[in-house]
Amino acid sequence: MQSSPPLGTENQSPYQVDSRREIISLLRGLRDSNQLISMLINNGSEVFITSILEVDDTNNIVIIDSASSQLANQRVVEAPRVSFEGLLDKIGIQFSSSGVQRCVFEARPALQFSIPTSLIRLQRREYYRINTPLSTPLLALIPVQVGERIETAKLTLVDISCGGIAVLDEKKLLDNTTGLTYEHCKLDLPTIGMVDVVLQVRNSQDLILLNGKTNRRVGCQFINMSNTVLASIQRYIMKLERERNAKLTGIR
Repeated sequence: MQSSPPLGTENQSPYQVDSRREIISLLRGLRDSNQLISMLINNGSEVFITSILEVDDTNNIVIIDSASSQLANQRVVEAPRVSFEGLLDKIGIQFSSSGVQRCVFEARPALQFSIPTSLIRLQRREYYRINTPLSTPLLALIPVQVGERIETAKLTLVDISCGGIAVLDEKKLLDNTTGLTYEHCKLDLPTIGMVDVVLQVRNSQDLILLNGKTNRRVGCQFINMSNTVLASIQRYIMKLERERNAKLTGIR
């Protein structure tokens, strides 16, 4: 196995981490918090979702969950470079490897690669972003053109901030062209109600889940938001944060 060369670019180099001790700590943080991470090959054209199972500093390896299909695993193993992206305490973590191999971990198939010699730890986002509850999915109602008619796409929110949202578009109803604006959208927020927003597409990513199904994640920015709506969204985000902290501390 070969570890990747440093990831730093002219823009990212201030965020590059080269300390082995810190790299191992960050990777174990992703493992211990059971964070899902994106595994990208072919310059990001194929994306698989995985998680870190073990960080073995003695043998200098990271072990990750394998994909559901043998074909997907083979494509990852054969890829000249595999990139990984995840979030730890709302901070972006990026690293890569040029030599992913098959292995067995706790009697099940897995993948492994050398502990990276460097990784990127991005600064906190301008807006605090929080994942929305999986148990009670929230909906974004977005008008889309279907033939001659305008229909309302009901898409599940992945996360929300005062700057925008990310939604799952499994049926690929949205035109995901960067910069495209959707007007007259609504967010259905519990205890807050419906809020009106204008959304602009900023990015999208096609995902291949471990069960073999596909999905599309679309990130959108709020445009021309009123102070009233901004305050409503901020209030809801604070409510989610209080509920999450209560669960972590065992307070009900």
